[in-house]
Amino acid sequence: MKFAALALLAPLVLSAAPAPDGKPLDVHIGGRAVVEGKAIRFGWPGVYVEGRFRGTEVNARVETQGDWLRVSVDGKPFQTLVTPGPAVVKVARLKPGIHTIRIDKLTESQSGSSRFLGFFTHGTPLAPPVRLRRIEFIGDSHSVGYGNTSPTRECDERKVHDTTDTSQAFGPVLARRLGADYRIVAYSGYGVVRNYAGGKPGENLPFLYLRAIPGEPAPARADGWRPGIIVINLGTNDFSTKLHPGEAWADDAALRAAYRKRYIDFVKERRRQQPQARLVLMGAENFYADVAAVARATGVTAVKVPTLEMTGCNWHPSLKDHRTMADLLAAALKTPGR
Repeated sequence: MKFAALALLAPLVLSAAPAPDGKPLDVHIGGRAVVEGKAIRFGWPGVYVEGRFRGTEVNARVETQGDWLRVSVDGKPFQTLVTPGPAVVKVARLKPGIHTIRIDKLTESQSGSSRFLGFFTHGTPLAPPVRLRRIEFIGDSHSVGYGNTSPTRECDERKVHDTTDTSQAFGPVLARRLGADYRIVAYSGYGVVRNYAGGKPGENLPFLYLRAIPGEPAPARADGWRPGIIVINLGTNDFSTKLHPGEAWADDAALRAAYRKRYIDFVKERRRQQPQARLVLMGAENFYADVAAVARATGVTAVKVPTLEMTGCNWHPSLKDHRTMADLLAAALKTPGR
């Protein structure tokens, strides 16, 4: 089996003998993933895997620990895997010619991870797709696409899981319009300094950002990922609930001051790590003044998110809302910025 990490300028190749069900395809990996022997393990949302071949059939091997994975062929959905455990998806009787197979991680896994074990064909393996543009999205449940396909706001934990489709969140929507690859580092309920309702103090998104798998402490290894654009959408959870007695901030003013300070540091860290990237910060009305202040202090672009329908699960953005946010970012990126 051969793997080519999406972020690398030169493919990272792992050699393996052909499997009984065909020859392995080289693949591109979008998003953060960990290469472990002959497998690729992933936990962050929005990860995708792509391969190309000439022939009439292809197999995909995966092992999911509760994630929903959609298999697509030539851009059309073929099957969505919803049952935990190992699985083999067999695609046959395709029209002779060149085809692309892709797997998208649809759901969020705040703990655990799934594994990709390879694409195999009896046809001719070809080089995987390559895109020149790259965008990284850093955020919370809005960037994850939390419950975005739900027809109602009333959702329990199971329904949130089943109606989340990160591939239809604003980030991937924008990336497809721009013909770009994307990486999503986002975690529902987390903020810059404060999480939803004050939960898990000290374990915020900047704390998790460096991890290879969100639920595990091991840091991500440098992989050559060089995005041209970094979009950060953080603050909803810092300010969406009232402070409780015993939290680290005496009042709202202290919380906002801490938010601005840490956010400025986080933006500067991203700039030091990715000096080639343009940074864009998103913020809703109730904390946009803070986002704008961070943008001014760091010399980056701030974008104000308008009032949205919020008809997804538990008052989260709907599919229409995600398209609106993608429109907003697309317009912002047409203006000069750093």
